[in-house]
Amino acid sequence: MPAGSSGPTSTPYSVDPIIRIQNLSKTFPGVKDVIAVQDVSAEVEKGEIFGLLGPNGAGKTTLIRILTTLIRPTSGHAFVGSYEVTKEPEKVRSIIGVCPQTGTLDPELTAWENLDFYGKLLGMEDHYRRKRIPELLAMIGLQNRAHFLVQTFSGGMKRKLEIVRAFIHRPLILFLDEPTIGLDPESRREVWEQVRTLKGEGTTIILTTHYMDEAEHLCDRVALMDMGKLIVLDTPDNLKKAMPEGDLIEMRTESVTEDLLTGVRSLSHVLNVQGSGNLVRISARDGSGTLPEIISVFEKNKKRIAAISIHSPSLEDVFIHFTGRRLSESSEGAVPQGGGQP
Repeated sequence: MPAGSSGPTSTPYSVDPIIRIQNLSKTFPGVKDVIAVQDVSAEVEKGEIFGLLGPNGAGKTTLIRILTTLIRPTSGHAFVGSYEVTKEPEKVRSIIGVCPQTGTLDPELTAWENLDFYGKLLGMEDHYRRKRIPELLAMIGLQNRAHFLVQTFSGGMKRKLEIVRAFIHRPLILFLDEPTIGLDPESRREVWEQVRTLKGEGTTIILTTHYMDEAEHLCDRVALMDMGKLIVLDTPDNLKKAMPEGDLIEMRTESVTEDLLTGVRSLSHVLNVQGSGNLVRISARDGSGTLPEIISVFEKNKKRIAAISIHSPSLEDVFIHFTGRRLSESSEGAVPQGGGQP
């Protein structure tokens, strides 16, 4: 979009893909080649908040770096808007905004100066830049701190400023890489509201996160990634519906044996049982009512129970269901976040 234009107006949600990813892979050569992204295919629809959810090292940031033209894929294709990322990178960059995981504000400049400097780098005309900056500061409630040095701001204030800075030229697509990492709960909620506001302006938002509650609250659709692979993609509600019906019970003990799992499976209200390490995960109808029977099986197998929890399925449970691992577990062998050569 030409600098100085008024930008896209708010558009209704559309099923037209604005990003198309086709069999995309990225390998980082070395002593032991690291496959950071493995044969990923997906489409992002116009106007949606699309979440990439997975543990650290799952390939989320590498995929974002490919889509934003910072690194080239080893194989496959990706189209952002109508542009192929390796053939027309400058055109791709003209329609996107990027808020990286690490902070890039200049702490010795004011909020206004940070936005103004970035707008100049993008080639925005003076009159449009001067009109746009107050709008953005008002959007995040910093209009009264416009001429304060950024080094005096809280972490949440800095993060919100970084997000609207990426949006200063009204891009069609906004990439947010772990936008709330390290923020306190109140600041996280403030960023969530800001993201919803930007979506209301018709922006397509690509959000990477390893916070399941963030994905559930914000995303229209979520792609679960693990070890460079796209495991499953759907709405948060549909992903949770894919889980076996019933409550989820987690029980920790000193060790899990096959006799213990067989005994739990034999109970009439138990739908599914998984054991790993010292954790037994059980899906059961009427979890609270079934719990005494489950405890009896543990006692029969002479297994001391260290902890018990009962809850409804979440995206964390969906991830465990498809991968056998928790979101908090790093993907083995994956390239570090943001790694690789541009």
